[in-house]
Amino acid sequence: MSAKTISAVEVVPVAKARYRKIEVRMWGDEKFCALSPIQPSAQALWIFLLTGPHTGPIPGLFRSGRAAMAEELNWGPEAFEEAFREVFQQGMAQADWKAKVVWIPNAIKCNRPESPNVVRSWASEWALIPECDLKREAYESLRANIHGLGEAYGKAFEEAFGKASGKPSGKTCGNQEQEQEQEQEKSLAANAAVDNCAGAPLIDLLGAEIGNSKDVTKGTGVAQLLCPTDRIVRAYHEVMPDNPRVKVLNNGRRKSIAARWKEAARLDCKPFGYSTVAEGLAAWRAFFEVCAQSEFLTGRSKPQPGKPPFVADIDFLMSPGGFSKCLENKYHRDAA
Repeated sequence: MSAKTISAVEVVPVAKARYRKIEVRMWGDEKFCALSPIQPSAQALWIFLLTGPHTGPIPGLFRSGRAAMAEELNWGPEAFEEAFREVFQQGMAQADWKAKVVWIPNAIKCNRPESPNVVRSWASEWALIPECDLKREAYESLRANIHGLGEAYGKAFEEAFGKASGKPSGKTCGNQEQEQEQEQEKSLAANAAVDNCAGAPLIDLLGAEIGNSKDVTKGTGVAQLLCPTDRIVRAYHEVMPDNPRVKVLNNGRRKSIAARWKEAARLDCKPFGYSTVAEGLAAWRAFFEVCAQSEFLTGRSKPQPGKPPFVADIDFLMSPGGFSKCLENKYHRDAA
C-alpha cells in the first residue's frame, strides 16, 4: 500500500509504540458506509483528520475546508465547528480556514517516512498547499523532525522543498532565514520604540497615526508599532496559563491587539484610560487578572448539556465584542 492511501494511528505513546494501518478508502467502502453513522464528537473528528480521504503524503498537512469535511462526515456546520474547537484547544490540530489548510503537528511522529525517497516525493504535494502562516509553521516543524532522522533524510528534505518552491534549497533556506531576521529586527524596533516612549504621553504618540499612517516597517501604523504586542501576549500567558496559548502571533492578531491597545488607552474606565506605555502594560495585566477570575472565560463553569466548557483565547479577548463584554464583567457571577 502506498503512503498516499495509508495513515498510521499511534496507540500507545511510548518509545516502542504499537501502530495500526488504516486504508483511506475505508471511508468510501460500501459496508462501512452502511454502518450506523459517526455522531459528531471531537474524538470522531480526530480519527477522521488522521485517516480521512483528504490526507496526503505529507504527514499531518493537507488542504481542505471545514464545509467539505463537515459534508464528508454528514455533520452540520455547527457540530463540526464545536468538535474542531475541542481538538484545537488540546493543541492537536490547527487550521487556517481562509487558506483551507489544516496542520496536525504530531502526525509526523506517528508517520515517519520509510526512506529519503519518500521525503522527496512530498515535493509535488507541498506545492499544492496554499501559502499561509500555518504552512510556514508546518515547514519549520517538518524540517526539524526530518533532519532529526539523519543526514540522508535532511538532504532529501532540502532537495524536495527546494524543488517545491521552484528555487534551489540553499536559496530557499536563505530566504527564510532572511525573513526571520527581518521579523526579529521589526520586533526589536518595536520593543525599542516602546522602551524609549514608556514615559511619554501616549495620546500624542497615537495621534501621530492620523497625520502619518505610513511607517518604515512595511506599512505598520504608528499605533501598532508602539503597541507592546509581545509583552501583552506574555502577560496573557502568565496571568491566564490554563487558557489557549498563542502559538502563532501573525499580522492579523497583531492588528487586533493594536486596535484594542489604542481603544483602551482612550477609555474612561478602570483599569484603562492610560497615558503612557508603562501604565498601559500594567492596565492590561490587571485586565487579564480580572478575566482569570471568571469561571466562564477559563473553562471552569458548568457547560451546556453535551457541550464542552467555553475557554477564551487571545482572539476572543481581543475581538471588539469579547473585549467590551469582558470589560463590562458580563462573564462574572457577581456582575451587577
